[in-house]
Amino acid sequence: MEKNVAHLTLGTANIGKLLTQYALPATMAMFATSLCNVTDSIFIGHGVGIDALSGLSITLPIINLGIAFGQLIGIGAGTMLSIRLGQKDYEAANYILGNVIVLNTIIGTLFSVILLFFLDPILLFFGASQQTLPHAHDFIVIILIGNVVTHMYMGINSLLRSQGYPKKAMTATFATIIVNFILNPLFIFKFGWGIRGSAFATIISQTLALAWQIKFFSNKTNFIHFQKKFFALNKNTVKKIFSIGLSPFLINVTTCIIIVLINKNLSIYGGDTAVGAYGIVVRILFVFAMIVLGLTQGMQPISGYNYGAGLYKRVNEVLKKTIFIAVVVMALGSLIAGIFPHAIVSLFTTDKELIKVTVEGMRYILITYCLVGYQTVSIVFFQSIGKANLSIILSATKQFILSIPLLLILPKYLGVTGVWITIPVSDLIAFISTAILMNYEHKNLSKME
Repeated sequence: MEKNVAHLTLGTANIGKLLTQYALPATMAMFATSLCNVTDSIFIGHGVGIDALSGLSITLPIINLGIAFGQLIGIGAGTMLSIRLGQKDYEAANYILGNVIVLNTIIGTLFSVILLFFLDPILLFFGASQQTLPHAHDFIVIILIGNVVTHMYMGINSLLRSQGYPKKAMTATFATIIVNFILNPLFIFKFGWGIRGSAFATIISQTLALAWQIKFFSNKTNFIHFQKKFFALNKNTVKKIFSIGLSPFLINVTTCIIIVLINKNLSIYGGDTAVGAYGIVVRILFVFAMIVLGLTQGMQPISGYNYGAGLYKRVNEVLKKTIFIAVVVMALGSLIAGIFPHAIVSLFTTDKELIKVTVEGMRYILITYCLVGYQTVSIVFFQSIGKANLSIILSATKQFILSIPLLLILPKYLGVTGVWITIPVSDLIAFISTAILMNYEHKNLSKME
């Protein structure tokens, strides 16, 4: 029976068409995912209340930490798969698939067990109050119980894109969104499960998508499919996955630390209202950030495959086009959020004080928000060609060298305003350092051509 060769066009087809073919499904899926997060928050805000929204914000660091471990495996494996397919090394590619299943099972289980054991002290440390703690606890317990499913779903979807099936990856994502959108209001309003209903909807939708993914990779007509011998952990495969996945892992871990510091400072200087405001701002602006992340997911297999095949001119071309689109998307996002802030925030709550605080905070972040797309693409690009160390440098510059020191200093003198100001200042300086490093990489790729 003829094997599937969808990935072979990555080295021959027109870059613009490839980017459209791979990035459009991923972008649509990520955009839909972000809208799903927004509607979840709207359901919770209107169906449970303001304290529930603030409690949801408190859980963001744990969710980000879970994503960090998921991307440690998923992005690392997806990048390695693209490179190995470019090198026509199909045995190594099958080891990647098998090892992704084993690693996600082990790490996902350990992550959940450890956090569940210390959950309430962790949530209090993250900035929960006596009013928001019950809501945060109810939501995150269910998310952690289903964490293995989430990790597996993310990891396998990354491999789908890297193998040459961006539309199938999009299908899996849309399936979770549609099911989640249907179950959320049903569980929250009809069954009266409150914030727990939203968590149940998330895990159930991901479980259904995972079942479909497993069925697909069980098909023996694919180059890459489940085979018993490849489930044994391969030292070299695991090492490569972790070395590339380390960059997005550290990015999400440092993001987790930043969110904790922001929530704690907002809780001290602005109370639960300020914490809830930050959660709303994150969900609004994340709509545009997720579009860029979808764009980079489309870029990753193209740049990884061509880099592995030694086609450096094509690598340079896809990078330039991705950066241009990302900057335009973030600029449009900044414009829309800047013109209609009150109308957008009012979707989440009718509380006038919460609306006021949220709009004020969002305006600070929008000052440099259009620059974030450039840095996001740059970080993912270095991951996709196996240069994880450069991704780590870029993320460390923004998080450890800039954001954390500023969050420890500015709020003491400027209060809540100091917390909000930290974000645009960090983005601006990070953009400058990223531009310098990317200019060098452009020249290096031109020489390699």
